[in-house]
Amino acid sequence: MRIEPTAPYHSAQDALRVLETVARHSAGVTDTELARRTGLGPERLTALLRMLRREGYVEEITDGAYVTGDTLRRLTSAHDRERALRDKLQHALDRLRDSVGAAVYLSRYVDGEVRVTQYAAGPATPAVNEWVDFRYCAHATAVGKSLLTQLDHNARRDHLSRHKMARLTSRTITSDRLLLSRLESQPPTVPVLDLQEYAVGTVCAAVPITAGSSVGCLALSLPVRDAHRLKQAADRLNRSAAPVLLSLAL
Repeated sequence: MRIEPTAPYHSAQDALRVLETVARHSAGVTDTELARRTGLGPERLTALLRMLRREGYVEEITDGAYVTGDTLRRLTSAHDRERALRDKLQHALDRLRDSVGAAVYLSRYVDGEVRVTQYAAGPATPAVNEWVDFRYCAHATAVGKSLLTQLDHNARRDHLSRHKMARLTSRTITSDRLLLSRLESQPPTVPVLDLQEYAVGTVCAAVPITAGSSVGCLALSLPVRDAHRLKQAADRLNRSAAPVLLSLAL
């Protein structure tokens, strides 16, 4: 497996360092002490604490000290953790949908297959019509291509050997050689695009979110009339992925 660090990955890693320090101080720890113990600069730490408070991972008590928040306690509890995680992820996806103005999807690569595990859509941000099962068309979707870029060469070839590269639109890549070449050259920090390769009238973008050995991605879809917003929306999605990655890493 090939895993490259991205900006959300670094944000999540720094946030985990802050949470670990807060968790060790049940009576509370100040931002000054957090800065000393984590080595994070004041500006960076302030931004992380703002995000962690907003997401419910930490709470500020008297004298400017921080303690663990309700979200962290629920996600690290053995009781009903799966439901708590799913609810937290759905809340994060709903917020991302409203922020980027597009339907948003969370996908994982599980047991050799592409799976869209959760998504957030609405009347103004409709989900893409899954006219062909996403599991069978990784070659044509931003989701599938983003997940494949995070695998090594042999794992990619194995996936493509199990799923015929059908032509879904006139833009669909059906050459495994061409697809593998593009996957190999895809920069990890640049969103993967689907420009009407899966469905006519829809454009998509996806960014990797890898937690530990688990391969995943966040994606968005837009009607082709809004294609001019795709790059800006994808960049915003990438910048805002840290809370989702953090939830998966806990």
